Amino acid sequence: MKSLGSIRRDFAPWNDPNAKPYIQFDNVTKKFGDFTAVNNLSLTIFEREFFALLGASGCGKSTLLRMLAGFEEPTAGRILLDGQDLRGIPPYRRPVNMMFQSYALFPHMTVENNIAFGLKQDGMPKPEIASRVAEMLKLVKLEQFAKRKPHQLSGGQRQRVALARSVAKRPKVLLLDEPLGALDKKLREETQFELMDLQQNLGLTFVVVTHDQEEAMTMADRIAIIDKGEVMQVATPAEVYEAPSSRFVAHFVGNVNMFEGKVAERTAKTTRIAGATGAQIVVDNAVDTAAGADIVFAIRPEKIRISSKKPADAVNALEGEVYDIAYLGDMTVYHVRLDDGQMVRASTMNAARIAEDPLSWNDRAWVSFRPDAGVVLTR
Repeated sequence: MKSLGSIRRDFAPWNDPNAKPYIQFDNVTKKFGDFTAVNNLSLTIFEREFFALLGASGCGKSTLLRMLAGFEEPTAGRILLDGQDLRGIPPYRRPVNMMFQSYALFPHMTVENNIAFGLKQDGMPKPEIASRVAEMLKLVKLEQFAKRKPHQLSGGQRQRVALARSVAKRPKVLLLDEPLGALDKKLREETQFELMDLQQNLGLTFVVVTHDQEEAMTMADRIAIIDKGEVMQVATPAEVYEAPSSRFVAHFVGNVNMFEGKVAERTAKTTRIAGATGAQIVVDNAVDTAAGADIVFAIRPEKIRISSKKPADAVNALEGEVYDIAYLGDMTVYHVRLDDGQMVRASTMNAARIAEDPLSWNDRAWVSFRPDAGVVLTR
């Protein structure tokens, strides 16, 4: 069986029917007055998983994290950690730690004292505290900054201090609420990989809340797409991107082109879709659909080839006019207005410094794609 996308590590307990979930949200609802932030949501997370809750602002993802941490109690349903119902257990008695977006460092304390704070509160002996702090400083590569205070550090360094403090007590689960939101783009990208390596080295379960799709796709083993307090899809990054379960997920994660139409004909291997204007495309069967049914074919821009001439071997080729071009360095994005009026987005990697088939605004162009390049959606 071929896999969708690249495999980062050989870790997929969710595919094992005998694997026991480590964290369970069991029909959880959370209301604030008349507003329902989380609506009858069920979700499972496995031990040592890097799990991401992805959604727009106000979708309920941070509320889920706060309920797991113990800062909020569910209105209905249960939250289980390693089989234990967490209801009524205060935050300081839960084997979880939370890293906030603001980092919440003590400004008057040095880096090492910030890291040591929670250990001192727990009454750990001084020699053990010193050893643990040294271990954490080495882990986040801040040994030479141990005596500095937060205002003497860069944003990325403060983020590492907050991370070191969060894992110093060795919680079973680390919760991260928009942990990289305050960093600039380049530093954020570097820190994503550092977080992944840290999670692997510590062997902890990480649950991260983010609205940044690239962040979730880079770091997580699995992603839960949340909308209006409900789970839209739970899958690996590759599955969410290549096989979205609905139009909402396809639109929310990355860029996508949608071809709407009706099933005109079905064979053993393919489905022919007739659009409203008469244009037809042929796709591989992805779902059981009846003739005449309304469906959508979703395809990502990088799966579409653009050329000045119609490819001789193309099963699906549609003609239009170049409406817009964006040169991004590593790739070029084309917006092509088809003759039926639909706008199609196609992206090409700039593997060579000189374009072999240069296209400009208002040029006639063909967009083409393979029958298996996208996915058929019915909802």
